[in-house]
Amino acid sequence: MRLSLRAGERVFINGAVLRVDRKVSLELLNDATFLLETHVLQPEEATTPLRQLYFAAQTMVMEPANAARARDLYRTLQAGILAAVTEPDIRDGLAAAGACVEADRLIEALKLIRGLYRAEAALLAEASGVAGPELSAPPARGPGRAPSLPRTA
Repeated sequence: MRLSLRAGERVFINGAVLRVDRKVSLELLNDATFLLETHVLQPEEATTPLRQLYFAAQTMVMEPANAARARDLYRTLQAGILAAVTEPDIRDGLAAAGACVEADRLIEALKLIRGLYRAEAALLAEASGVAGPELSAPPARGPGRAPSLPRTA
């Protein structure tokens, strides 16, 4: 796997945080779990149920030492969402993401959850009658806005 990073960009690999000082390409020669900075959700951006679920899964990737607590939180959040939502696309996506989490395929789970954001926004907009700013995508990150590590309770 080859990763290309810009100066100042960070990547999270197996719980370690790497920041590069110049444009660089990294080649991972063995299996590693990594998360690019552009896919890191900040705590203040976890404003909807699916974003909170994403944050819990992200924590498993970024803080392996806290993975058991984050996994418990993930299960609790997922159960709550499934109890409240009847939308088949969201339920099916959550089932697939949950299976990935249980199989420790966390990056795949994150991709699946991100793919459900639009359906969640539509569902929340329908429920409230108005699409507010909390239903939009998180702000784009430029090179000057580096994410912090998530905190767990």
